[in-house]
Amino acid sequence: MSSVATTTGILSGRYALATIGMVAIVGVAAFQNLAMTTVMPEISRDLDGETLYALAFAAPLAAGVPGMVLAGNWTDRSGGRVVAWVSAALFALGTAVVMLAPTMEVFLVGRLVEGFGAGAIDVVLYVLVARIFPAELHGPVFAGFAAAWVVPALVGPAVAGIVTETWGWHWVFAGALVIAVVSFALLVPTLGKLHAPAAALRPVWQRTRIGWSVGAAIAILLLNVAPDLGPWPRVAAVVVGVVGTWAALRPLLPTGTFRAAPGLPSVVLLRGLVAAAFFGSEAYVPFLLQSRHGLSASTAGLALTVAALSWAGASWVHGRVGEERLTAARTFGVGLALVLVSLVTALAVAAFDLPWWVLVVGWFVGGAGMGGLYPRASMLTLRFSGEGDDGFASSALTIADASGSVVGLAVTGLLFVGSGGADAAWSFPLVFLAMIVIALLATAAVRRLGPVPPPAGAERVA
Repeated sequence: MSSVATTTGILSGRYALATIGMVAIVGVAAFQNLAMTTVMPEISRDLDGETLYALAFAAPLAAGVPGMVLAGNWTDRSGGRVVAWVSAALFALGTAVVMLAPTMEVFLVGRLVEGFGAGAIDVVLYVLVARIFPAELHGPVFAGFAAAWVVPALVGPAVAGIVTETWGWHWVFAGALVIAVVSFALLVPTLGKLHAPAAALRPVWQRTRIGWSVGAAIAILLLNVAPDLGPWPRVAAVVVGVVGTWAALRPLLPTGTFRAAPGLPSVVLLRGLVAAAFFGSEAYVPFLLQSRHGLSASTAGLALTVAALSWAGASWVHGRVGEERLTAARTFGVGLALVLVSLVTALAVAAFDLPWWVLVVGWFVGGAGMGGLYPRASMLTLRFSGEGDDGFASSALTIADASGSVVGLAVTGLLFVGSGGADAAWSFPLVFLAMIVIALLATAAVRRLGPVPPPAGAERVA
């Protein structure tokens, strides 16, 4: 397999259809993410839900945690084909509810259903990579996932902004639903390759772990509804949410994750911290550009466009540079430095009223950093996991992604609302300052990474 992989690519023969189907699914997620971030300021105004602004982003990520855990266990038992169908159906149902939502409460219900399905199908994609592609092609596959953001990045924010300004934000999600159905149809032929293991090799249902995942989702959501509560209930919600999140996530992640144990635990922790810092901030980038600089939704989305393009470009480079030259420690170090540059730039624009294009440039730099960090973390997750537990490892990584993002959004939501909202002078600067602190914490996980094993079969190829 390894020797063949060196002369074939992810778009050759037996890998082509799988690559196209998976990249299409990632493209749907990219469009949905970029469109949502672009038009959410308008949605919050239309549905009178500014205090629930961060919760609209956090709800699907929190709901994705039990979706990921259930999908990881179910995929290890059944192979993943049925999991993919159920996940896609739930995602489509949630998007339809969001599209038709007359109130912010209904909108949030749709986001919860949508997020559960999206979290589950993310795990299926990672399992597909692990079981269909040889280790030597994992880097190019994850680079392909990043490249799937290019077209949505070029047209997504602009299209979402124009559609919102012309017909209304509801039609943005109608378009996303159509794209999702078409993309999943491309993946269907590949799902037949996910065969169930022999009965004797199937893991048991991890009911306790699934229960903890539901508890984690509730605790994380409690953190995100705290900004909408009174002073003392807010304090209680934060305390219960923090303790509950920590207690519920411990059984869901590799042993030693919270102390950055070498190997998979440090990779998972790093991914969660980076997600918290970058995505906790990104939700407020278009908000800042629209509320403080008077930009339209389509123009404010330019920051998301350039970040997605630099992310895809950096991932493309990462997938083609050998690990001898671009070690894991070097990749993570450079990536974190670039993300910190983007966050510091955002802080400077918010605090000192610098021109809006400075933030766009800074976010371009941050996207490049994420483009190196994400594919390398994904590669190492599959490499550190065993052949029979790739479902668990994949779900752990995606749980760290979602949980980190939601915790980041909870922190920014608390600071933003607590400091007075969009009209307060220091609300936006506090958001970016807090995320800088979280990004700095991620450097500890890099130092604890430990030795990285070579790709399977690397010695034979050499």
